[in-house]
Amino acid sequence: MEVIMDTNQQEYERYQQAKKKVEKIKGFYGNLISYIVVNLFLLFINLKYTPEELWFFWPMLGWGIGLAFHGMKAFDYTPFLGKDWEERKLKEFMDQEKRGNHGK
Repeated sequence: MEVIMDTNQQEYERYQQAKKKVEKIKGFYGNLISYIVVNLFLLFINLKYTPEELWFFWPMLGWGIGLAFHGMKAFDYTPFLGKDWEERKLKEFMDQEKRGNHGK
């Protein structure tokens, strides 16, 4: 009986994790759609009323950087200081501790 409960608990936890991942991706796509719509609107306003000064790309650039980081987080893409890096550093520090080389 306990094995069945453990299996059900594991299945439920996997379902909850998958659900969180789907919500993160869904949030990213919502942000992407907003980014496209708002920036097209800003482009229209810029070209219609002040075509001599192109300012629309500044908010597009700022939001685009944030959107890129949001996408990296939503799709678990962390090339900088990701989980692998963290695990390697932990192992490195543990090995140093074993050898008695405290941070050297």
